[in-house]
Amino acid sequence: MLDAAIKCFWARGYEATSIRDLVESTGMTVSSLYNAFGDKRGLYEKALDRYVDESILGRIRRCDRLPPREAIGAFFDEILDRSIRDRERKGCMLVNAALEVAPHDPHFERIVAGVLSRMEGFFLNCVMAGQADGTIARPVPAEELARHLLGVLVGVRALARARPERSLLEDVIAPALALLDGASSSKR
Repeated sequence: MLDAAIKCFWARGYEATSIRDLVESTGMTVSSLYNAFGDKRGLYEKALDRYVDESILGRIRRCDRLPPREAIGAFFDEILDRSIRDRERKGCMLVNAALEVAPHDPHFERIVAGVLSRMEGFFLNCVMAGQADGTIARPVPAEELARHLLGVLVGVRALARARPERSLLEDVIAPALALLDGASSSKR
């Protein structure tokens, strides 16, 4: 049921998703939906939480097991593949929430900012560990590289909604990864 709500919100966005859409997609009655989640906003929060846990935090957990430089590369490989395979051009539900809901809702702004901080933290930990073991170049401070990688990630997910072209997305990602290797730009 929550997975159906995720699909509904993810495909349509928060504002464009009606209670009727949610009832049809989840199979719940209106009263059951309100009893279980309070309202549409409550269901959206639960759906976003699950999406973040399974998609974003799941990717971080998978990549965290790898050596630092490899972890960052694998993270972006997954993002690239996911962006290219997204035939419906839904993008990333978190990025969608950052653009649609967070600017107008302080509660969701905090949620989105918290997840973005966790993603930045993943990149920062990888970069610091890689700089310590010599697999990531040192010319750029770890904090700056982590923030740059976060910006590239969000940009790729937004760009892929309009132009899901492998070569374009690879060309956006490649210079960021080249910075890790001490080069100014390079193809993977």
